[in-house]
Amino acid sequence: MIRSLIFNILFFVTTTLFVVIGSPLLFAPRSWAMYALAVHARFELWLLRVIVGTKIEVRGKEKLPKGPCLVAAKHQSAWETFALIPLFRDPAFLMKRELFWIPFHGWFSHKFRMIPVDRDKGPSALRSMLREAKTRIADGREIIIFPEGTRRAPGAPPDYKTGVILLYDALNVPCVPVALNSGVYWPRRYPRRHPGTIVVEFLDPIPPGLPKAEFLSRLQEAIETASDRLFLEAKAGEPGALTKR
Repeated sequence: MIRSLIFNILFFVTTTLFVVIGSPLLFAPRSWAMYALAVHARFELWLLRVIVGTKIEVRGKEKLPKGPCLVAAKHQSAWETFALIPLFRDPAFLMKRELFWIPFHGWFSHKFRMIPVDRDKGPSALRSMLREAKTRIADGREIIIFPEGTRRAPGAPPDYKTGVILLYDALNVPCVPVALNSGVYWPRRYPRRHPGTIVVEFLDPIPPGLPKAEFLSRLQEAIETASDRLFLEAKAGEPGALTKR
């Protein structure tokens, strides 16, 4: 618990320093700001490994297409909101629109050209989201979405939303499912961090053009089957990490 407390304090302090000291990047080319974002993620992953003993293992990254694509990732903790960034060339995350209103955080989100999502505005907001997504794809970027919309504990029943279906249908690019087990070591709504190895696994891309129902079925089966397997791997290897979730 002491190591977790030290890490949590350093995480928030160093993140704040990165944002404040890096504020001139708001006026620099976007590529510079994206590079700094990846540096920040790598630094925090280093702190997590050194202080808590939590490492990262990436599997199947060769399955990620060289060009633009849609990436649908399991969402179990806050860990993936920063730790996934260095795994991609030029990622654009879907984010709640209200996050764009936060000073510095929101300003940089605009700079990174992340994609705002306004869940309360209905069809007009969806059309705006799709326009933004098509622009990012035209720029050759990877669009990252958490298809369940919010964090789910390891082993919890899946709850996939319609947003990922709309994006898949509109963008006409491959969709790469991503499984992980981050919630075992970085539990949601709990400050303790656990030593071990967080595994991120890229799965076989789903080709564009499938019927919506078939796409969702294939996506959910791929992510959930692999994430359950990774959960069981963690449980078998480090049962002490599962005492709090």
